[in-house]
Amino acid sequence: MDWLDTPLAPALAGLLGGVLLGLAARRGRFCTLGAIEDALYGQDWNRLRMWALALSLAIGATFLLDFIGLIDREASLYSRLEWNPVSAILGGLTFGYGMAIAGNCGYGALARLGGGDLRSLVIVVVMGIAAYAVISGPLAGLRLSVFPVTPGDTGVATGYADLIASGVSVAPLAPALALSAGLAALAFWERDFRRSPGLILWSGVAAIAIVSGWLATTLISRESFDVVGVESHSFTAPVGETMLYAMTSSAGGLSFGVGSVLGVILGAFIGSISLGQFRWEACDDAGELGRQILGGALMGIGGILALGCSVGQGLTAFSTLAYSAPVVLASIAVGAVLGLRQLVRGFAPG
Repeated sequence: MDWLDTPLAPALAGLLGGVLLGLAARRGRFCTLGAIEDALYGQDWNRLRMWALALSLAIGATFLLDFIGLIDREASLYSRLEWNPVSAILGGLTFGYGMAIAGNCGYGALARLGGGDLRSLVIVVVMGIAAYAVISGPLAGLRLSVFPVTPGDTGVATGYADLIASGVSVAPLAPALALSAGLAALAFWERDFRRSPGLILWSGVAAIAIVSGWLATTLISRESFDVVGVESHSFTAPVGETMLYAMTSSAGGLSFGVGSVLGVILGAFIGSISLGQFRWEACDDAGELGRQILGGALMGIGGILALGCSVGQGLTAFSTLAYSAPVVLASIAVGAVLGLRQLVRGFAPG
């Protein structure tokens, strides 16, 4: 087990889960913005049902494995830091609006990049730079002065399941499984979804990727005596972290996040090749390029303020039922709707 003490272990864990997410994006069309667009303009709720099913499976598996001691929710970022509702809402709105303007979230951009879309490379690079400008660059001081980072209660898993469990004297597993069942029922309510094995399969693959991240990093953290943190997939700060690793490993070495980013690109490449859909694409005009630069910058800033992106908060944090997750996810959805509305018909009434 000595190899678990090396930086390669979390990177490989992230890579494997990232490949699954990349395949889910390309082969299963698992996409946050796409799901919102389908429901908003096509009255097609299937991809939102995919999201509900992925959440159901991720929540149920995460809490079950936490209950038997294989996952340590108490060690996650969402337990170690107090969440700020204002920062979460503002960050979510900013991220969602940027996602709509750019045409993809960070995860979606990485998946499209794996399919040969060079437009997404612009989004990824700008998003990574903006994220690190807010984390440790010229905007870091402003961020910390407006939204100071406050440590949470050490060793205490905080979230909706814990809150409900403490009130009715049950294990957090019980309310988590109840919510998991409710989300699954919501997903399977529509007959078309029940008759679509591909949608069900790729929802499960996305959930497996999230849970595998928690499971692998918990094991590695224990073997490395907490040198490696417990985490799962997110695509805001890790994009910038991957860029730093590519430029100089001394500034940012191998990590779960770096492996995750590279894994999504690799999985999307495999998926696009297997479908015969790989092709090089570039921007059509300067206006499109400008929107992608602006959207990437807004996502980088918003994702850091919200402590996660549509995947980082919408799946990873949500799988632990962290207080921030539904707030950020709802804010991202609202921001995306506003951005899509502006792109389609402007802000004029009617």
